[in-house]
Amino acid sequence: MQMPSVGKIIALALSLLLGSAALVFRSRVKLPAADDASFKSVKKKRSLLMMLGSVLIWVFSGLLFGLFTAESKTFEVSISPARMQILGFSVSSSVVIAWIVIAVFLVIALLVRFLLVPRFKETPRGLQLILETAVGAVSDFTKERFGHGNENLSAYFFALAALFIGSAVVELFGFRPPTADLTMTFSYALVTFILINYYGVRKKGVKGRIKTILKPNPVVSPFKILSDIAVPVSLACRLFGNMFGGMIVIDLLYYALGAFAVGIPAVLGLYFNAFHPLIQFFIFINLSLTFIGEAVEED
Repeated sequence: MQMPSVGKIIALALSLLLGSAALVFRSRVKLPAADDASFKSVKKKRSLLMMLGSVLIWVFSGLLFGLFTAESKTFEVSISPARMQILGFSVSSSVVIAWIVIAVFLVIALLVRFLLVPRFKETPRGLQLILETAVGAVSDFTKERFGHGNENLSAYFFALAALFIGSAVVELFGFRPPTADLTMTFSYALVTFILINYYGVRKKGVKGRIKTILKPNPVVSPFKILSDIAVPVSLACRLFGNMFGGMIVIDLLYYALGAFAVGIPAVLGLYFNAFHPLIQFFIFINLSLTFIGEAVEED
């Protein structure tokens, strides 16, 4: 712990006293009736006091945490995640975290299946409504883009969405998300590449798939093959770049604010660890369905 200077002690005391006073004074300012002439001015005063009190308490918290934390002189970020030894094997931390996320969702899925599903009612409410809405949204989107009779594809994308969100949420606990690892994003893209060829062969057969590659002229076939191979590479790199960039923004914010990072990264963390993965998942599923649709469309 650092020995605080006289200036820091005064700043600590003033920020705490003034912040507390602003919040206490706000609680004592009663809001009049909505039809009262002073309603807007009193409401504005209460909002200003709340804002002032929150800022001063934030300053106090930053100064207080600064006494217990050492200032970092450098900002470092690595493209490759840390590795750990498990049973004599060197394993990427992203793989271990992904296993943990999958295990957690597997337990949740089993609990939902055996404890909640038997209690589901005809008119959904509460958790049942949330689950059915989420599943229905992914299923309807898949059917809209790819047609009916592909429930397995909807189930895969729903599981992938859960994995995206779960992998990003672990960053709130100080761990590097698996989606910020190029090997993990490439594995997701590789599954999409397999699905593209699987549905293409299922729709047209092996000969039909080969004919698609040979059209319109065998001369351009190498370029079409190269284009197909580039699909998982482009999907993996795009997803990795976006998720890795979000991780850097949060880490850089912590580094820049130091002890005053209390609370502020939580706001951006809500975006980068909740909404941002959902946006990236939407783009990923959209591109995946587009490529699968191109593989099954009639020549």
